[in-house]
Amino acid sequence: MFADSPLIDVTDNCDQNRFELRLNGDLVGIVGYYDTSPAGKSEAPESAPVISFMHTVVVEDFGHQGLAAVMVRHALDHARRHGWKVRPVCTYVQRFVEANPEYSDLMVPLDVPA
Repeated sequence: MFADSPLIDVTDNCDQNRFELRLNGDLVGIVGYYDTSPAGKSEAPESAPVISFMHTVVVEDFGHQGLAAVMVRHALDHARRHGWKVRPVCTYVQRFVEANPEYSDLMVPLDVPA
């Protein structure tokens, strides 16, 4: 890594229900999420949790640098590793998945009841 390359870190802050993107230690973006799994999921333990990705936000000064895509890719990879299904409420996430169909298997349609 070059000395002038920014350090990008994306983490799951489950206490705040969001993924956070930090650039050189400063919080510059979030993907907010909410567990919308059916209330009776304990009756069907084999069913995957359904997590709604509600919004993607990047601080204006850091917009248009591809950081939202980095953050959403990380969030979707996290969802895959943890066996989540994703309800893409956020229009940015919807567009990202349309452009990256390798994540389409994770999606739950918006019109399916939570």
